[in-house]
Amino acid sequence: MAKLGIETARGLWKALVSGNHYDRVLNKVELVALSTNKVSCEMVVSEEHLNRAGTLHGGLTSTLVDTVSTIAIMANEKAVPGVSTDLSVSFLRAAKQGEKICIDAECVKLGRTLAFATVHIRRSSDDQIVAIGRHTKHVG
Repeated sequence: MAKLGIETARGLWKALVSGNHYDRVLNKVELVALSTNKVSCEMVVSEEHLNRAGTLHGGLTSTLVDTVSTIAIMANEKAVPGVSTDLSVSFLRAAKQGEKICIDAECVKLGRTLAFATVHIRRSSDDQIVAIGRHTKHVG
């Protein structure tokens, strides 16, 4: 299978967020760059993304790590989404309503059966890291 290209990835993303399932919470995420094993997205934090404290919800942050890293894993010669085996997120700082965040994911190792990805979510305004995620997927 050929690796995932940017236009195919954008089409996949649009299909992913346009249904009536959970992934629709990501409908404001924009895929801005894609290269082999890497993807960059942006999103402005909206009211629907907030927790009761008025900052980016941890569950949504985890969903960003899961979904954006899957696109990075697919941006290689295997181009398969795989199945999650492990996901962890470290929450470092808050992002508030109206702030733009950048989500950068990289597939750091693609093995025969497992893929390993890292994700950095940072505020655009000051480049401070909001969260760091790690994601392992079975791909073989």
